[in-house]
Formats: sequence, structure tokens, C-alpha cells
Amino acid sequence: MQSKTMVACLPTMRRVGVVAALAAGAGVFAATVPAAANQPVPWQMGMQPAATAVHDHIHSFAAFTFWIIVPITLFVAGLLAYVAIRFNAKSNPVPSRTTHHTGLEVAWTLIPILILVALAIPSFRLLYEEVVIPPSDLTIKVTGYQWYWGYEYTGLISDKQKPVTFDSVMLEDAKRKDPIRQPRLLAVDNEVVVPVGKVVRLQLTGADVIHSWAMPSFGVKMDAEPGRLNETWFKAERPGVYYGQCSELCGRDHAFMPITVHVVTAEQYAGWAEAARHDLDDAYRRLAAAVASDATRLATR
Repeated sequence: MQSKTMVACLPTMRRVGVVAALAAGAGVFAATVPAAANQPVPWQMGMQPAATAVHDHIHSFAAFTFWIIVPITLFVAGLLAYVAIRFNAKSNPVPSRTTHHTGLEVAWTLIPILILVALAIPSFRLLYEEVVIPPSDLTIKVTGYQWYWGYEYTGLISDKQKPVTFDSVMLEDAKRKDPIRQPRLLAVDNEVVVPVGKVVRLQLTGADVIHSWAMPSFGVKMDAEPGRLNETWFKAERPGVYYGQCSELCGRDHAFMPITVHVVTAEQYAGWAEAARHDLDDAYRRLAAAVASDATRLATR
């Protein structure tokens, strides 16, 4: 858990009234979107369900790879068992002195090459999709600190003629008002808010040591390195609250710098962005109210 000294040193631009607003907003969204889709669950097998097209393609490639690995594993295991039984000293007291077999050598050279080509084609296509950033609708600069995240909406200018910026710190247990809607070690005081269906460009750097911004549901993981600006992107396909964590060993409180991304509708984002220009705390309260209102309207249809 973060020390009181560390939290006291953080900028003061946050917290007042935000925790309650986030609890309400996240609670409504979690009621409409299964929690298992956006965060780890006990005894989970495999990756989290995809919330972006890129992560959906990662799922497909993982399944494709799996069905190549399984036959190879079964074949090698069967071959080892056959050799152990057929060619042990008791069953084969006079071993063969054969040293070359042209057909076998061609096969064990050609078949692995074909397997690697079959894996390379979709993997290169997926790598290209992850690395090449399409025209973006929104750019957010992410800075990793020991041990919290800082965000700057480069295209969202506040009434002070500066980009809207805030820090995102893990909620301590004493500040978690709803343990179900604010998962332990994952909930934060200030969430990243983005519109659904829009390309979000992330520019990442580190202020002290190497961190790593990872969001499993989006298929995104990129290092934030001091003195370097790395880039990645995502396009969330459905609203909800998504959770990730720093994935680079960055020091004492590495395990306590989570990431929370709140994906909302275009209208909800527009309202949040307009309010954030003047008052970030008020922006979160307005967003929570808008989410609750929309969820209530959908529930009464």
C-alpha cells in the first residue's frame, strides 16, 4: 500500500468529491457490463475477453498457435514413447548403425520451415496492426511515476490555456466506498475517460524509472521509459470500466499503480471533456450523473 508520505507529495489537483462520483458511475456501468469482461476473476483461464479489434485478433492468433502446438506436442510425446519402448536395450539388443536417411532429413528440415512460415504470416500482420497507429481522434500523454500515473489530454485545453492534466492514484482500502464496484488494488481516484469507438493515441514516457502501461482487455502493453516517447493505440468497442496495471518491475510499490480506463458514449465524453476544462472534480461528478441517467433510461425501456 502506498505510504502516506508518497501520497502527500502528489499534486493536490484531485480527490474532493471524486471518489463518490466514480463509485456511482462505475457501479452503474458494472451493472450493465459483466465484471469478468473487464478485470481478472478467480481461477481465470486464458486471456480476458477482448474489448478491441486488436485484442480480438490476438485471441485468434493465440487459438491458431494453440492448434499448431498441440499436434507437435502429441507427436513428440508419442515419438519419445515409441523410441523408449521399441529401441531400449531389451527390445533391440543389436542397435542399427544407420547414420543418414535422406527422406527423414528433408522432412525434419522442411516441416519446421513450413510451420514457422504459417506462424510468421499472421504474427507479422498482427504486429503491423499493433505498431502502425491509424489517424487518431484523441491523444493522451501518459507519464509513469513512482508509483502512480500522470495523464495529459494534449488536445483538451483548460480555461488556463493548458492541456487538461491529472494524476491517477490507487484507492487505498479506507477510501473504497464500494468493494464490489471498486476492486481492490485496481480502482483509482481519477480514471482515464475516453469515448467508445474512437482511436485513442497514447504517448508514453517515464519520469524516473521504466514503467509499463498494460491494459489486458485492449491488448495493449507499452513501456514508459525516461527520456523516450513510446506510442501505442487502442479503439474500445464497448462502454465499460477496464482495469490494468503497471507491468514492469519499477520499485517498491510496483504492485500498487493500477490503470483504470472508463469508456463512455460520445455524448458522455463530450460532457466530461467540457466540464474538465474548468473543474476536473465537477467533470467526474457530471459523468457519473450522466452514466446513471442513461443506465436508468435503458433499464426502464
